Amino acid sequence: MSALRKKFGDDYQVVTTSSSGSGFNQPPPEKKKKRQRFVDKNGRCNVQHGNLGGETSRYLSDLFTTLVDLKWRWNLFIFILTYTVAWLFMASMWWLIAYIRGDLNKAHNDKYTPCVANVYNFPSAFLFFIETEATIGYGYRYITDKCPEGIILFLFQSILGSIVDAFLIGCMFIKMSQPKKRAETLMFSEHAAISMRDGKLTLMFRVGNLRNSHMVSAQIRCKLLKSRQTPEGEFLPLDQLELDVGFSTGADQLFLVSPLTICHVIDTKSPFYDLSQRSMQTEQFEIVVILEGIVETTGMTCQARTSYTEDEVLWGHRFFPVISLEEGFFKVDYSQFHATFEVPTPPYSVKEQEEALLLSSPLMAPSLCNSGEKNSSLDCLETLEDNDSTTKLPTKLQKITGRDGLPKKLLRMSSTTSEMTYSFGDLPMKLQRISSVPGVSDDKQAGKASKISTEPISKSVADLPPKLQRLAGGGGGRMDGHLPPKLRKMNSDRFT
Repeated sequence: MSALRKKFGDDYQVVTTSSSGSGFNQPPPEKKKKRQRFVDKNGRCNVQHGNLGGETSRYLSDLFTTLVDLKWRWNLFIFILTYTVAWLFMASMWWLIAYIRGDLNKAHNDKYTPCVANVYNFPSAFLFFIETEATIGYGYRYITDKCPEGIILFLFQSILGSIVDAFLIGCMFIKMSQPKKRAETLMFSEHAAISMRDGKLTLMFRVGNLRNSHMVSAQIRCKLLKSRQTPEGEFLPLDQLELDVGFSTGADQLFLVSPLTICHVIDTKSPFYDLSQRSMQTEQFEIVVILEGIVETTGMTCQARTSYTEDEVLWGHRFFPVISLEEGFFKVDYSQFHATFEVPTPPYSVKEQEEALLLSSPLMAPSLCNSGEKNSSLDCLETLEDNDSTTKLPTKLQKITGRDGLPKKLLRMSSTTSEMTYSFGDLPMKLQRISSVPGVSDDKQAGKASKISTEPISKSVADLPPKLQRLAGGGGGRMDGHLPPKLRKMNSDRFT
C-alpha cells in the first residue's frame, strides 16, 4: 500500500472489486434486485426459442450440428444407444440367417457346412458380429463360402459400421475439441471502469490470456444493449449499438501475450456521450464484450464473451498494474487482475463538460454575432450593447467612421446602403450601371433620409483626412462624368 501511494500519490485508494464493488471506507451497498442479463459473465446467452411450431424439422436437416450442440449427457446417451441398437440388429440378422438355413439344429454335425461356423444360438451370433465389426477375429467363428446371403449381409455390415463409426466418433471428437474450452483460459475483468485517460473520459476493461500459447489474429468488439424508443414510437427492447474500441486506429487487433486494458473513448460519437455519474444510477444498459481469435495449437476459431451491466461499471476507477519487470523476464501478477483504485474524475458527462467549456470561453461573445448569417454588423453591436458587452470599437476607428454620435436609425440605413454597395460590387460593370438607376426603393430611402439631420454626416466628413475629404467632395462629379447623358439628367433631376 505504501509503495502504491508513493507511486500514484496519497489521493489514490486501492479497491478490491468483489461482488459488491465497494471500497474499504464505503458502507456496504443495499441489496439490489438481481437484474436479468442478456449474456452471463461466462458468455452464455440467456435466450430461449419457443413456439417454433413446424420449424423444429430444421434441426433434423443439420443433424450433425444438432448432436454437437447437445449437452454431454445426451451425447453419451445417443452414442451408447446407437451402438447397442446397431449391434443387436446385426446380431439378429446373423441369427435369422442361421435359423432359416437350419444351422442351429445341425451345428454339431461334422459333415454339415453351416453359413457361419460355430453359431448355434443368439449369443454366439452376437459374438460373431462383435468379432467381425471390431476386426478382432479369434478364428473360432467364421463365414463359409456356402452362404451367399451371408456374404451380402457381411458387406452391408461393413458399410453400415463405417457410417456409424464416422458419424458418432466424429461427433464426439468435435465435441471434445471444441474451441469453447479454450475460452475458459481467457479472462475478463469483473468490472469495467470509467476515468480520464490522455485527457479524455474513457471506458476501460481488462482482458488476459492464461496460456502460453497465443491467440492468433485476436480481435475484440463491444456491443451496447439498451432499450430505446424511436421518434415514430417504436419500442426497441434490446437495441444493439457499436462501441468503438479502436476499429479506426487498429487498436482492436490485440497481441494478447499479457493482460491488456481495452479503452473506449467517450466522445460525441459514443452512445455514452451524455452519461454522467448521476445518470448511471438510473440508466439500464449492458455492455457485451466479444473476443475472437484463432487457437494457435489447433487452428480453430475461438470466441470468448462476457458482459457488464450498469452496476458493474465503476466511475472514477482505474485498474491496478499487474506487470512487473523481473530479472530476465516480465512477471504478470494475476492476483491483482480485477483490482482497481480510485482516481480523481469529473462526475459530469462529456456533453456537460463541453457545454461548460463553451460557456466559459472568452470567444463566446463574438460567436453570438457569427451565429446568424443574415445579421448585419450594426445589429451585432446592438446585441452586444443589450447584453452589457464591454466590446467597443477603438477610438481612432470611431473618429474615422464617425458612428459614435450617429443615431441608431441612420446607422442602420448606412449599414443597409453599404451592404447594397457590396452586393453591387460583385456584379459586372454593365449590371452595376443598370442597378444604379434610382427606383422605388431608392425613393423610399431618400424620403427617410430627408427626415434625418445632415449635420452628423457633415461632421463625419469633416473628421476624415484631407485626401479622403477631397475624394468625398468630388466623387459625385467624377461618377456623373462617366454616366450617359440620359442617366446624368435623371440623376440631376432627382437631387433638384
